[in-house]
Amino acid sequence: MDTFISNSVEDTIAAGRALGSSARAGDVVALLGDLGAGKTHFVKGVVAGVRSDVVVTSPTFTLVHEYEGGTLPVYHFDFFRLISPDAVLRLGLDEYLDGAGISLIEWADRFPEVLPRRTRWIRFGICSGTQREIREELGQ
Repeated sequence: MDTFISNSVEDTIAAGRALGSSARAGDVVALLGDLGAGKTHFVKGVVAGVRSDVVVTSPTFTLVHEYEGGTLPVYHFDFFRLISPDAVLRLGLDEYLDGAGISLIEWADRFPEVLPRRTRWIRFGICSGTQREIREELGQ
């Protein structure tokens, strides 16, 4: 994925599904963008792409959700409310990153130093009411 223009929530979910269908254990994906840019909808697609039918919600208040039931577990983080790299590490981040699943991290740009070099960085931009630009960037 270089740059993709999503014209709907369904397009954003489909982009996530494509990433999920090719995901491998140990993948780490940083999701960047403003509130309402489509990050959680993209995660819904990734979870569908690993053939899981669990309900995906934002982990803003729980900080991490684990989605099982597919070909790979999906670990969905939200760094928005965390205040330091130490707080991130106390979540057990290293164990998740080295685990058997794919890690998706919203607001990852708050603490890029805790993420491995292999991290894929995907930025979500709001173009209009329903249109989003989803762009893969080089590492932070």
